[in-house]
Formats: sequence, C-alpha cells, structure tokens
Amino acid sequence: MTREIPSGADVVVAAQTLGNTVRHTPLDLSLRLSGLRHQPVLLKREDLQVGRSYKVRGAYNFVSSLSESERAAGVVCASAGNHAQGVAFACRQLKIHGKVFLPSTTPRQKRARIRDIGGPWIEQVIGGATFDEASASAQAYAAEHGATYVHPFDSARTIAGQGTVVKEIFEQASELPTTVVVPVGGGGLLAGTAIWLRAFHPNVHIVGVEPEGAASMAAALQTGGPVTLPHIDAFADGTAVARVGDLTYRIASTMVDEVISIPEGAICTEMLDLYQVEGIIAEPAGALASAAAARFLPDLPDGPIACIVSGGNNDVSRYDDVVERSLVYEGLRHYFLVTFPQEPGALRHFLDDVLGPGDDIILFEYTKKNNRETGPALVGIEVEEKEALPALLERMDASPLAIQKLEPDSPAFSFLL
Repeated sequence: MTREIPSGADVVVAAQTLGNTVRHTPLDLSLRLSGLRHQPVLLKREDLQVGRSYKVRGAYNFVSSLSESERAAGVVCASAGNHAQGVAFACRQLKIHGKVFLPSTTPRQKRARIRDIGGPWIEQVIGGATFDEASASAQAYAAEHGATYVHPFDSARTIAGQGTVVKEIFEQASELPTTVVVPVGGGGLLAGTAIWLRAFHPNVHIVGVEPEGAASMAAALQTGGPVTLPHIDAFADGTAVARVGDLTYRIASTMVDEVISIPEGAICTEMLDLYQVEGIIAEPAGALASAAAARFLPDLPDGPIACIVSGGNNDVSRYDDVVERSLVYEGLRHYFLVTFPQEPGALRHFLDDVLGPGDDIILFEYTKKNNRETGPALVGIEVEEKEALPALLERMDASPLAIQKLEPDSPAFSFLL
C-alpha cells in the first residue's frame, strides 16, 4: 500500500479515469436547511450514485489501475458494505475476481446489493463484529494468496477517487461553496476533499463529521496519530471505524479546519427530516454532514455550505430503531420502572394523577412475567414537547408509587429496551 500523499492533480486524473463509468450525481439546494441557517445549503446526492454510495469512485479508480498480473491474481477488500459494492461494481466492469470480507453488522440490504452488483465475480465472507476485524482477515487472506488488497480509505488511489465528489460539487454549483461538510469514517472522503480543495480552492472551510460512537479521527487528532478505539457503536455502520488510516490522518491533520462528532440520536433525527422533507433515504453515515449543518456548526463562513450525502443504503427494518433513537435524543420519549402496589386503584392513580393530558403511554410491560407482584413494570412515555418532562417528574416525585427513570446512557436502559 502506497503511503505517498496524493495531490489535487491526482483527483483530476481520477475524474478522467472514472469518466462516465459512475454517475455525476445531483447537487440540490435544501430549502429546509437553508432556512435553518439563513444561507444556502447544498446536498451532494451520492445516495444516488452507483451502489448508492460515493465509495464506487475510489474503488473503481483503484481497481482500474492494476496491472494485468495483479488483475489475474484477483482482489480482496473489507467493508461495512458500501466499499464492497464499489469493488463489486469495478470487478464486474473489469472482469476481475474479488473476495469481500464483511463484518457481521453489515445490513442484509447491503449484502444483497453486493451480490446483485458483483454477480459471479464477487464472493462474500462474513465474519468479525467490526470493520477492523474484517479488514484484518481480508489483509491476511491477501498476503497468503497474493491478491491485491483494495483499501477502502488508506490508499492514494482510493483517496484520489473519493476526491472527485468535491470536484463535481464545484463544477455544478452556481455560487461556489465557502464550506464543505464531509462525513468521516476511515477518512478517505475527507482526505480526497482536502487535497483537491487545498490545490484549487484553498480558502474553503473544511469540516469533518463523525458519529460520537466511533470518533476515531478526533481521537487521532487529539493524540497526534491514529489510535484504535477500544469500543465503537456500529449504528452508523458506514463510518463505524475504530482506527483511521495513517495516510488519511496525515492529510486531515494538516489540511482540514475542524473535525466534530455528533450524537447518533441527532443523526437519526436528520435521517427522518431528510426523508420526510427532502424525500431522501439516507443511511446513518449519509445524514452526518447535513445533521452537523443543521445543529452543530454555528460559526461557519458566509456563503453556500455543501454537505455530502454519502450513501443511501439503509435497511427499512432499521427505521423503528431510527425513530426510537431520535425521540429519545429529542427528549420526547422516556422510560421508567414503576412499582405498582397490589391494591385497587394503583394503576388508575398513575393514569389520572401522574400522567399529564399530553403524555402518552407507548410501552407497558412487566419486567417479571411469572410473578408480577415482585417486579416493577417498564413504562414508556412520550411527551408532547420536551419542556413537559419536568412537570411529569414532579408529579412522579409527589406520587406514592416507586418510580425510577431509566437514563439513556445507563446499562439498564440498553438491557431492558
């Protein structure tokens, strides 16, 4: 794997290599986000890309550069799903056999798409709980069998391919952006964005955005080099990387203005807003940039903000979890353990005297199914607005019932829900 930092010129060459093989995705004005910020916010729709993710750009640029002997030996990659789809597309287009290693958390929808895109040219291997475990297996296989490991982010060829996203943005925008907001996993898209902008538009403000549960670039910048996070939240699977690349870190540390992390709940709220207002089906990683622009970046330069919607491979079965995380984050849904005394009127008291007129029970379940007299009930309550919670808690304190609020960051919360 080369450790040479690519240049803005490499991005230009990558764009020529890609040509019309991949889509030139739309750059859409978001009226919702523009209204929130009082400045134009543009959404680069890589959710409409081949494989519904920008990852095909870097993968195709990498695979197309292989020699005939390297092509004959085949390629290997590790991916949370989107990079694998890009490699599958490249392998099918170029008729090269490939093997992809996927973590067990990869959604079924992404696995099915890899099969559809790659056809007979791609074999899947499922194993490991994280991308990093899958990557270790893939690299070990490549070393043993002489195949080429197509790195999803820490390769000059991959980075140059990813940089074509921002090159397109500046070719499409009627008014050039003053800020570009980029989702960050391993850092390939951020690095590609940075090398092209610093070469051709050096004054543009560059922001990288990570999920709080996998803030590996922030950890690297804080410690002065890539470190492996001991635990990550795999919810935003497209950016759930425990360790950023050495090369991508070097680029980000010198060329990127700021890297922030945002809660998974805020990502979920933005996913729902993108769907309900813009009609965009974004995966969690795909909503990172616009979520940051909506809520977490108060002091950006005047002028247009470009946010990259990096992918749209979201399994519809995950939306219950998305809604739940959003409501909890917004302070609208809360859970309590309520011990009801075994006497007439206890439940009626809870309904009449504890709950307010706008409070709604969305879950009622005894924690002990066989002996309800010795265990509390798990009660989920949704309030009309988050400002109603203090009054609800006051009524609970005044009640003779034993009531314990479950905090979202407590072990009991994740265990019971």
